Formats: sequence, C-alpha cells, structure tokens
Amino acid sequence: MPRYLTKSRFKLAVECPTKLFYSSRKSTYKDNKQEDSFLRMLADGGFQVGQLAKVIFKDGHEIKSKDAEKAEAETLQLLSENEEIVLLEPAIRYKNLFVRIDVLIKRKNTFELIEVKAKSYNSAKPEIEGAKGGILKPMLPYIQDVAFQKFVLRLAFPDSAISTYLMLPNKAVTSQVDGLNQMFKVDHTDHSTKVVVDEKIHSVINEAQKLLIKVSVDKYVDDVLSKEIECPGLIETLPNLAHHLAKAYEFDQKISPTLSSACSKCEFKASPSDKLKSGFHECLSSATGWQGNDLYQTTILDIWDFRKKDPFLTQGIYKPSQLSQEDIGYKDDKEGLSRTQRQWLQCQGIPLEDDLGGFYLDTELFNHHMRKWKYPFHMIDFETSTTALPFFKGMRPYESVAFQFSHHIIHENGSIKHLGEFILAEAGQFPNYEFVRALKKELEIDDGTVFRWAAHENTILNHIATQLMNDQEPPSDRDALLLFIDTLVTGGSRAMVDLNEIAKRTYYHPDTKARTSIKKVLPAVLKSSAYLKEKYAQPIYGKEIQSLNFQNFTWWQSKDGQFIEPYDLLKDIENEMLGDEGAEIFDTEDDGFEIAEGGAAAAAFARLQFECLTEQQRSNIKNALLRYCELDTLAMVMIVEAWREWASV
Repeated sequence: MPRYLTKSRFKLAVECPTKLFYSSRKSTYKDNKQEDSFLRMLADGGFQVGQLAKVIFKDGHEIKSKDAEKAEAETLQLLSENEEIVLLEPAIRYKNLFVRIDVLIKRKNTFELIEVKAKSYNSAKPEIEGAKGGILKPMLPYIQDVAFQKFVLRLAFPDSAISTYLMLPNKAVTSQVDGLNQMFKVDHTDHSTKVVVDEKIHSVINEAQKLLIKVSVDKYVDDVLSKEIECPGLIETLPNLAHHLAKAYEFDQKISPTLSSACSKCEFKASPSDKLKSGFHECLSSATGWQGNDLYQTTILDIWDFRKKDPFLTQGIYKPSQLSQEDIGYKDDKEGLSRTQRQWLQCQGIPLEDDLGGFYLDTELFNHHMRKWKYPFHMIDFETSTTALPFFKGMRPYESVAFQFSHHIIHENGSIKHLGEFILAEAGQFPNYEFVRALKKELEIDDGTVFRWAAHENTILNHIATQLMNDQEPPSDRDALLLFIDTLVTGGSRAMVDLNEIAKRTYYHPDTKARTSIKKVLPAVLKSSAYLKEKYAQPIYGKEIQSLNFQNFTWWQSKDGQFIEPYDLLKDIENEMLGDEGAEIFDTEDDGFEIAEGGAAAAAFARLQFECLTEQQRSNIKNALLRYCELDTLAMVMIVEAWREWASV
C-alpha cells in the first residue's frame, strides 16, 4: 500500500518529525491521544461541524471512498468533466503528497479551497494575527494545514488560481435553531456506525449556516508558504519540509529525535508496565544515552510551568538536579509557595526540616486559611459541556452548559455526607437555570463555607448570571438566582474558597510533579496519610458515610502491593459513560486538542444529546455520571481531612 504524507501526518510532523515513525505503528507504540475521552468528545464537535458544512454545500458531490486510489480517480474524473463543480472531501495527490480537502469549489480555472474546522472564531474580535504582526500561536497549526493543502493542490494543478478559506463556528453569532447539535446523530445499532441527519435541518439551514463563518486566509497562507517552518530538528520552507517528510514516511525512515519542551506533552509515552512501547523514552534514550530504569527518572521536561526548558536541553542538561536557583529564577513569596519555589522543590527535593514523611505542607499557612472557614464545609463540583454547535436556541458556539453537580458536606465533628447531587441531561432540555435552582436549594440550608477546586465553578456561575441577565424571556425567579450567584462568586459575601490555590501555596508531594489538579493531589494525599488509609481501607463509604451512589465501598485499595488510584477504580464507570464504538466515526484528519479535566463527563453528556441510545443505555450513562462526579467532591473531602489532620499535629 502506498505511503503518502497527508495533512494530518504533516501537522503531526511539524510538532515533531519523529512522531511520523511512531504514528504508523499503532500496534507497537502507545498513543495516548487515541485513548483520551476529551479528545473523543471534541472529535464529535468536529464531526458535527463537518456534517453541517455538508448540508450547507448540499449540491456538492461527496467523494465517499476511503480507498486513496479510488477517491483520487473519482476526483480527477469529476474535475475533468465539469468546468464548475463543488466537491466534498476530494482526493488530491502529487507523487507522495496526498490531501482530502473538506470543500473544493472549481470555477473554470480557479479553485476555492475550504477547510472546515471546529476551532472557535469570533468575527467581532478576529484573532488570527497578533497586534505586532505574525500569526498567533493558537491559529498557526490551522493556517499551516491549509497552506499544505494549497501546496499539494498547486502542484497537481499548476495553472490554476487558488484562494483559501477556513470555515469556523462563529462565537459572535447566537443560534436561532433549537436542538441544532442533536440534528446530527450517531447510531451504533446493528453492529455498525452510521450518521443520521434529521430532515428538519433542511428547513432551518439558512439560520444554521450563519453559525459557520467563511474566513479568507490567503494572506496568512502565503506568509507560511514563503517563510521557513521551525520544528524540532528541522528548519525549512514548507515545500522543502513537505518533500523531506514525505520521503521519510514513504520509505519508513525514522527521523532522528531532537528533544524540546514540546516533548513533555508527547502522546507516545508509556509506563514500564505497558505492553506497548514508549516512543518518548526511545527519543530520550537516543538523546541522553540513558537505559533501563534511568529513562524513568525525573527530567527537566517534568518541571512544572518551567519556561526555560529548551535552552538547557540544547546544552545537554537533562536532570533537574543540574539546575541552580539562579537558573530557575527563584523567588520567595510571603503568601506560601511561589511558582519558582515549587519548581525548586522538584529540582532539589524537600529540605529535611520541612519533610513530613515524603511531602511538604505549610501547616501554619494552612491553619491561617482554615481559621477563616466556617462549618459545615460544603464541597461542590460542576460538570459542564461546550460544543461547537449549540444544543439550544439563543446560545453561541462553545457556550457552556452546566448539567451536573455533586455536593459533599463536612461537619465540625468530622462526620461526612454526600448530601446532594443534580443531573439534567435529557436531550433538548436546557439545564442551566434548573442547575442553579438546585444548587441554591442545597446551599441555603446554612451559611457554612463553600469550596471549589480551581476556577471552573466560579467561571460557570458568572456565565449563567450573564445568561440570566441577557435572557429576553427571563424566568420569574431571575433576581433571586442572580442574588444567590453573586454571593458565591469572587467578591461575594460567601465567595467560594479555591482549594486548588490552597494546594499551590501550601502543599507539595513529589508524585504530583508540582501539579495541583485534583487527580494528581488525591492519590498523593491518600498514599501519604495513615489516617486516610486506616479509614478508607474499610468498606465504610455508603454505610457509615452517607453516599447517594455507592454502597459499602472501599476507596483505599491495593493490588500486588501497589496502591490503586481512586479514579482508576472507576475505569469501568468511565467505559460505561463513553461506550466502545464512537471512535470509529471520527475523522483521523481532525485536529489535536489539549486535554482537560472533566472530559469523560462532558463526552458522556454529548452522547446523551446526539447519540441514538436505548433507555437502558441512557440510564446506565446517567448512573455512571453520578458516581463519577461524586468522587470529585469526595476527593475534596479526603484532601481536606488529611491536611486538617496533618496541620493539627
């Protein structure tokens, strides 16, 4: 089978040329991007934007064949037989360069090349070029993608004029169509996957198409084609780089790796216990000469939020212990650990006088914070979704929907309850106002301190407040809901306490690699706390401790002497939420995305909105969502329990 450099492989190789080698060996090398739930959810967004584009260009001829040669032959035949034609997913090849263009419009000797992306765009505040010129970093991969396609199309049709466009969801526009997202459904029944487009889309297409904006990018594409592209180990113009990469891929040659700061996010990274190989560690071995267990030691790449990695890697400095305080830019902070102090702890370890048994806790500062808190403590966590095509009328692309929360409470005597929860995930029902009403009812029982982890809950409540204020047909209790929100958000009389900020300022454990996400902090705390181990190694959760979704559950578990992280105990629940099939429909040419917390829940909500499911499947997913979200607030409880116990010594 011919090996072509496609647009997705070109994009991957610009990130790192060595990835071309690993990506073609899916059964040999671990690829974490293929496994990530949030990536799958975003792929759904791209899939639905693509389907809307196909409806917009309903008179276009779609090249459906997945076989490269057949698709190319059909494309060339249609182009040769028609002076004017719209093609969807045509196959264009020049030697070992191959692209499937989303939309190609031919008018005699001119082409319009349109790349449809789920990337958000605001026509009121276009952000492609920076204030001082140059393409902004977040937009550069998209422009390079279009530039590569134009380059291949121009080689195949050298006498044609080509104009280039991105078609993107426009955040400046509100949807005038209710349930637009759900008009593109995925059906997995009968052991196959198919897309079901609701016939209603044709009656609302004039309104629906306003959500996608066609943006001319000729200026930026020409800029990319005329200048050098810098990727790890290579600096070449796009034409030279494309030919270089295409040759390496065609002949299955591994391009020698060059370590860079981008390697810290390499998706081809496996642990020693994985069955698949680790491309990342092969690159690390090639650069450093390390072998065996040495490959799994902490490197400069692991230093949290360190912005000087590349210069030190270039000098052959790979170990954090080789850095000085001056290298880090070390600065003290009166309000607890500074960013550079956390980095220094990674480099040199915890000083003996501050080591509480493998971890650091600023007990004085923690107690200072805790003295301001009022019992009972309320732990809340939200699950939300943002999609390219809005679920509901009046919403903008990528506007947040809050569909679930969990609520734990800690009393002064140490007793704990999973006091409440909320979920509204029925297709077509706007949940945000019901969400706030339910939260208000939960928290109005007393005036105890309310806790969140990071800024998400604050952001979502502010967003819902904006929705309430802008609603042309507001609910009768709008003022009461706005007043409630105002008390909880930053600056309010009962403003939520951010435990993530407390963690950043007071707590450090080597296992977290200086990070403070709850999924990093919880296992580190559980492994360190004898108090938590003794308590939660017993099946008391859902028995002595009230739970709404668990019975007699043991959270501190081990296997073969190895501690099992709580979120790993819920892997079966995550599988229930996400299902086994969805990945089959995702376009492998689609974008890569940053990974975020809460992705599994957001993906599950999306399934409930647009997937054809049985009532039993829907019930299973909702139950799984409830258990998954409950752990997030229980995690906050456990962490505060441990900190409080350590700080009282």
